[in-house]
Parts: sequence; C-alpha cells; structure tokens
Amino acid sequence: RTLLLPFWYRPRRRERTAKMVNNRIPKVVSKTYITPRRPYEKARLDQELKIIGEYGLKNKREVWRVKYTLAKIRKAARELLTLEEKDQRRLFEGNALLRRLVRIGVLDEGRMKLDYVLGLKIEDFLERRLQTQVFKLGLAKSIHHARVLIRQRHIRVRKQVVNIPSFVVRLDSQKHIDFSLKSPFGGGRPGRVKRKNLKKAAGGGGGGGDEEED
Repeated sequence: RTLLLPFWYRPRRRERTAKMVNNRIPKVVSKTYITPRRPYEKARLDQELKIIGEYGLKNKREVWRVKYTLAKIRKAARELLTLEEKDQRRLFEGNALLRRLVRIGVLDEGRMKLDYVLGLKIEDFLERRLQTQVFKLGLAKSIHHARVLIRQRHIRVRKQVVNIPSFVVRLDSQKHIDFSLKSPFGGGRPGRVKRKNLKKAAGGGGGGGDEEED
C-alpha cells in the first residue's frame, strides 16, 4: 500500500539527512553585484542606459557587477588610508592593490597612490573588457559585433581562445589579442556559407560539403 501523507507533512531531520547523503550539497556563492536602493532614480537610469549602449553590455546586471567590484576596491583603499603611512599593513596591502590595478591597465604607473584609487570610475574598468578591446583594435565592426565574435569563439588572447566578453585584459596581454587560428577570420577553415559558394563555383555536385578535410 502507498501511504498518503498530508501536504503539510514535513519529514523529520533524520529522514531529510538520509535523503541528502547521495545528493550534492549546493555551493554557497558570494554576491557579485548589489541592486540599487532606489530602483527608479532617473539620473542613475539614464547613466546606466548610456553605459550599456556605449560598451555593448547585455543588461544592467553587468553594470552593477562592475560597480560592486569598484566599491570593494574603494572600500579597501579608504580603510588603508586611515592607517599611518609607514604602517606595515598599509605598505604591504596598498602596494599589492596598486600593482594589481596597474597590471590590468586601470591605473597609470605615474599615479600609484591610494588617493588616486578613490577617483576611479566604472568606465575605467569597462575599458579593460575584452569586448571593448576587440572593438578598439579594429577586429570588429561595432561593439555589438565584438561580443558576437567573442561568444562564437573567434577571438584568442595569446594561445587561449576566450569566449567571455567581460574578460579583463592585462596590459601585457593586450597586444596578443587576435583571431583564433581555427576561425575563418584567422585563416582557418572557411565557414559553411563560404564552403557552399566555393563548391558551387567549382561546379561540384550535391551534399557532402562538410566532408571536406580541414
């Protein structure tokens, strides 16, 4: 017989624990963004809309993610500025923070001071996105075309194909951004439409266009 239980029945703790033995424990993921306190603030809405259009972002969540990262960096800088200049923690953590910002191209080498960290803007971080760099290097026709190329695995950084538009490009990796070697744009195998047109031009017969060797 099947025992019918009421909808409000909740198994005991031992029964729940026994059921979770063979199941995976869900991961606890930290927050990557914070929603604004005032959702309908006109000045902020206009600013976010302008940033989304200028940098080809997918949604406002990408803007909030960068804002959250910038807020954490500013908070760390303000906390270090409260310490004395010769304090060991300020020297160690401050230099590490400044070197990291210089490495990704957000801060200039001539401005390696914590005071300049407080003056950083969200646009400074958005400029270092792979999507923005691909467009500025002339590999894409528009900022939105750059996102499509990245998502379709046409772009590589050094020898690694990167399909994440928000990938932060370091200064030493900026000159190594190029088309993937397997991409039709980088001298790889032609695309499906181009292969079809080449076969028509050569006077080939019906299907089998995909049977060509790379």
